[in-house]
Amino acid sequence: MDFAHSEQSTVGIEWELQLIDRDSNDLRQSAAYIMEQLEGKSFIQSEMLLNTIELTSGVHHTIGGCMSDITRGLDTLRSATDPLRIDPSSAGSHPFANPGYQRVTDKERYKELVNRTQYWGRQMLLFGTHVHVGIDRRDKVLPILRAMMTRAYHIQALSASSPFWGRNDTGYASNRAMVFQQLPTAGTPHQFDTWDQLETYAVGMMKTGTIDHFNEVRWDVRPSPGWGTLEVRVCDANTNTLELRAIAALIHCLVDFYSSELDAGHTLPSMPEWFVYENKWRSARYGMDAILITDEHGNEEHLKDTLSSTIAALEPVAQKLGCVDDLAGIYEICHEGAAYQRFLKVASANAGSLDAVVAHMRAEMHAERPLTASKLEAAPGGSYQRATTGGTTIE
Repeated sequence: MDFAHSEQSTVGIEWELQLIDRDSNDLRQSAAYIMEQLEGKSFIQSEMLLNTIELTSGVHHTIGGCMSDITRGLDTLRSATDPLRIDPSSAGSHPFANPGYQRVTDKERYKELVNRTQYWGRQMLLFGTHVHVGIDRRDKVLPILRAMMTRAYHIQALSASSPFWGRNDTGYASNRAMVFQQLPTAGTPHQFDTWDQLETYAVGMMKTGTIDHFNEVRWDVRPSPGWGTLEVRVCDANTNTLELRAIAALIHCLVDFYSSELDAGHTLPSMPEWFVYENKWRSARYGMDAILITDEHGNEEHLKDTLSSTIAALEPVAQKLGCVDDLAGIYEICHEGAAYQRFLKVASANAGSLDAVVAHMRAEMHAERPLTASKLEAAPGGSYQRATTGGTTIE
């Protein structure tokens, strides 16, 4: 299995957006029509469900370069969605949409996925952010993957934005993490020691018909051989561009730091798979309040303490990569609370209204930053369709 040549620490971002009807706050199954209107436009892709559009950056050396593409893609997308009274917004899940009512994009790979996985395949009403970071040598990929697993679920907690599922408060910060791992090739990755072991795994999975191509392995962190990258897929979709920048910068810095450590002849940290599985669950359940296992010896630390020391250690890397201001956004997430915390506060302030939560999602997308939870006014008919944020009115 070849690994494409890639310049070290180049970066790309993929951001899955929900198509939300401005009048009902529910999802619209309009992606096929929108893609027809925007045929040939850059930075915009269809996804598995017709309620989803994915924004994709090109390959850059900086997070700022990626975000320039994402912003252009979002502006282009809005030129097609505004006439339809659709707001592109996002989070790891939609608070009240019914998974069983969502339509699948007319592509054979998606049809086969749902046919094979049945009930769980029909529950994939999920939205994520994926960050690719270039790795210059194949022999570095698996050590960096193992090192990333010591911090991947800190990143999951920072991005957690899916506490609600089918109108229910699940009690989880990221219910998306729990649902997505029901697919047979999703969830925590196998931590192989050698590329030969990964190839043996891939051959076996293809021989048995479990996958047709390696890109059907949907681990939280996975090698992406065709692009020559390590792809971090652990994040719930971000609700605003400040958080997107911050979390992408954290991933970018971590991968570059571990790559430089290898270049210097140092051994990278790793943890047994059973600790990694436990961290995934704790992060999904408790989010920013999680106490996570930090090393192979089973030492534990509050997630925020680990994040604080990690960000401090990465400051020289952020200087090198030109993302100091982006990385500093992690502090704002910690101050305002992760998205799931803001959503729970909005619901509490608005008598449990999930309409108000969706209005808040839409407002954060337009504000391009986390917003403090507030009480919203119900529009006629009881729908929370209006949120005013610093002069920006969402209707």
